[in-house]
Amino acid sequence: MSDESTEKTETTEEPQAEETQATEAPAAEAAPAAPAAPEPELAEPDPLDDLPRKERLRVLKSREPHKAGPQRTTEERIGDREAVRKQKANERRKERAAMKAEHKPGTGTPVAEREANAAKVRQGIVVSNKGDKSITVRIDIARRHPTYEKIVRRSRTLHAHDERNEAGEGDMVRIVETRPLSKTKRWRLVDVVEKAR
Repeated sequence: MSDESTEKTETTEEPQAEETQATEAPAAEAAPAAPAAPEPELAEPDPLDDLPRKERLRVLKSREPHKAGPQRTTEERIGDREAVRKQKANERRKERAAMKAEHKPGTGTPVAEREANAAKVRQGIVVSNKGDKSITVRIDIARRHPTYEKIVRRSRTLHAHDERNEAGEGDMVRIVETRPLSKTKRWRLVDVVEKAR
């Protein structure tokens, strides 16, 4: 019996020795691997980073543990709330002042260089040249309707001054805005773009 008990103790001691060696080996293997583990690239992104600032603050506030405070009257709660609001307002004011001090004004888009009161120029087709030194020009406008998105075509007739009577019916002409020359003439012929066939 004593032989059997010694055999049992020996067999029980051997697995324990193997277990201690097995636990020591992974610890030794894990030690060199530990410095390589904290890589910034493998870190998981925080889902709070995607949220807007106010939402993020609300979530963080909801995660804070709540402790029941002493019983207070309504006036005391209102006074405490106003004090907290004043404190937050002061902090915001300081932050905005600091941001304003750091802000450097940008150059922005340069102002467009234009002639003062540049005259309007229009291009259209002559529909009448019966008057002396006068032509009637039809200006065609095609625009997309803002609501129905259909192309809406409109035309407008303008009376223009033609000093040399060079424009004929059907000609494509360019006219420019000018001072009032008669009751209806406020435009002047610049040039004939294309003669009628």
